Amino acid sequence: MQPTIQKTIDFVKKTLAHAEAGHDWFHIERVFKIAQTINQQENGDELVVAFAALLHDIADPKFNNGDEELGPNMAAAFLTSISIDADTIEHVKLIIQHMSFKNSFDGAGFTSKEMQIVQDADRLDAIGAIGIARAFTYGGFKNRVLYDPSILPEEHLNKESYKNTTAPTINHFYEKLLLLKDMMNTEAGKVIATERHNFMLLYLEQFYKEWEGK
Repeated sequence: MQPTIQKTIDFVKKTLAHAEAGHDWFHIERVFKIAQTINQQENGDELVVAFAALLHDIADPKFNNGDEELGPNMAAAFLTSISIDADTIEHVKLIIQHMSFKNSFDGAGFTSKEMQIVQDADRLDAIGAIGIARAFTYGGFKNRVLYDPSILPEEHLNKESYKNTTAPTINHFYEKLLLLKDMMNTEAGKVIATERHNFMLLYLEQFYKEWEGK
């Protein structure tokens, strides 16, 4: 492993030592691993993919008063401190600024092969068995109910609507998680997403059976 990658791992582990369980170092590690797997087929810039995957949630706006500039700026400052070249830093910063699901409401302000790889990796960690666990972990963190049949899922038409939702966690499946399969960029991402998507459908079927006491 390159020394700069190890330094980045050490920095992320330290920074996220007390992070919410769905957005902690283990989330970063999974995204890093999936991104590397996808990149074996996509042949993107290995360093850009690695740095962007490792630093993409270094200061998630959800936990920093909605500040969308803090994360990219922290990533850029760190990469500067370990003498990464300016072009790589700018590329990583742009990926972090534009890759989140909520920013998809704004349209494609920036894209690159490397962003598509890291974006797929991050979205894959939001679905499947771990994605379900993360959804309920965050719902508990925000003290949201599991499910309320009287509150129907919404089709969010803009970023502010999505960011400000307080809906039950089950609604999140319909408002984001089940949409991600068809938003994958890479062929490898699409294959993995299909399996995880189908698992979520089975989970929901079982959830509703149990909810009805069956």
